[in-house]
Order: sequence, then C-alpha cells, then structure tokens
Amino acid sequence: MTYAGPAAADAPGTRTGGVPLVPAGFAWPECAECEGAMQFLAQVRLDGDLLSIFMCQNDPGLCDEWDATAGGNRAYLFGPDATEPAAVPGGEYTLLEEVSAVEVVAVDAPGYPQAATEWSRLAGRPRSDVLGQLGGEPAWLQFDETPACGSCERPMEFVAVLEQGHDWKTRINFGGGRGYAFLCPPCRAAAFLWQR
Repeated sequence: MTYAGPAAADAPGTRTGGVPLVPAGFAWPECAECEGAMQFLAQVRLDGDLLSIFMCQNDPGLCDEWDATAGGNRAYLFGPDATEPAAVPGGEYTLLEEVSAVEVVAVDAPGYPQAATEWSRLAGRPRSDVLGQLGGEPAWLQFDETPACGSCERPMEFVAVLEQGHDWKTRINFGGGRGYAFLCPPCRAAAFLWQR
C-alpha cells in the first residue's frame, strides 16, 4: 500500500486519516482504560467490506493501545451499508492531521520488507511512501501475536500492515513500529495491534 497523495476526508477508498464511513447507528469507540474517544487511523477497502481502525491517543503508552484485547484500540468490519461519514466527537486526538489516499501495488518479492524496498527502488520514491501491506504474511517486528477471535476462539486471518505515515502530518503513533490488522470472516470480527 503506497501513498497516493491527499484525499477527501470522506473518500470511499482505502486511506489513512479523514472521517470513517460507517453504517447507521454507529457509536464512536471509547478507550476501555481512559474512557476517551479514540483516534480514527485508517479504512481499508476489502471487496464489498470496509475495515476501520481506531486507537486511543489520549495518553499514549498508558492505555495498552498496542494490545489486541486490552481495549485501547478497536477494529470494525463494516458491510456495504457503511456509506455515511461518522459524527466525530469532540477531543483533540480523534482525527489525524492529514488524509492520505492509498494505492495498492503488486511487487514481486519474498516478503513485505523486501517488497517495500523493491517498490521504493523501482518507483524512485522514498521508502516512507510505503504505507503498509495488504494480504500476504505479516512481517512481525517482535514475535507472532496473531489474535484469537473473541467469538469462535480460532486464530484470526491477517489482513494488513499499517506503517506510521509518509510524513509528520500523517504520522500514526506506533512508537516507531507498525500496526497489524486481522479478521475472522465467519464471525465478521476484526482486531488490531501494533509492535515496535
């Protein structure tokens, strides 16, 4: 997934930042620890579905926002009815400063780190323009932390990696690391975590 320039805040495609497109009745997630509104990070278009990712940034590092189950982040798998921009709650840290469109580019390489380096070389663009990975195998920075589905308890399927962003305005606070998104398609469940 590569940086494709600025995007509208309510763009329907894959992007970082902006306002999430949601179904009717959506309630903006709150952190389980500090009870503050979470920050919207990204939406990833998956066929007819939309994966939306949120993370607490009210007191970074103190709300276990890196953990898939501690309540400091949330991921949602929305269906085709996710078409309306969410009502954004007040708060200093609910939205990123900039919206980045994302283009998915296929690169022939043995793994994500090699693909990112190869794309940068072929495109003549900085490595920081790589915003993540869609599909494939996760390139863990630490160890395998594949979450189990909260409903069926089976290991979830890896969907995407998110990098921090191409510059300071788009920066997602992963403490210098990267985020990992997972799905359980039968249960329509999603999970998110990050490592550094």
